[in-house]
Amino acid sequence: MTRIIEAVQLGHTGAPAQARELLTALWDEIGPAGDALHRCTLAHHLADLQDTLDAELRWDERALAAVSALTDERVKRHLPSLQVQAFLPSLYLNLADCHRRLGNPGPAREYLARAREHLAPLPDDPYGESIRAAVRDFVADDPTDRRRR
Repeated sequence: MTRIIEAVQLGHTGAPAQARELLTALWDEIGPAGDALHRCTLAHHLADLQDTLDAELRWDERALAAVSALTDERVKRHLPSLQVQAFLPSLYLNLADCHRRLGNPGPAREYLARAREHLAPLPDDPYGESIRAAVRDFVADDPTDRRRR
């Protein structure tokens, strides 16, 4: 997780190509059967670093697939306050966002509905409120509105 976090920070500080390269190398190192927390985290952040919407969508789908293999026991070893269910609103919202920007309002609405169904486990903190606000304000039919979380 330390290496993942360091690479993600590179992306946030203006080196997205380098961050993408490092995260992709970590993804290759971990492999499809690697630790689900690492796969989910990597895919979630790699989606934000893609040059095309199709590639972004594929990484968002990988993040959602990885979360299905994740357990509360595993995430609590990383951070005791985490719950797997709290990952879902953001993952679904990102999928809704990709579909909206691809001009697919039907799937965008479906993923938005799933995000809404999973808001309860979000913490009462700035992160939780930012996800709730993004879900509340999401417009599935507006491809120009970009709200990734």
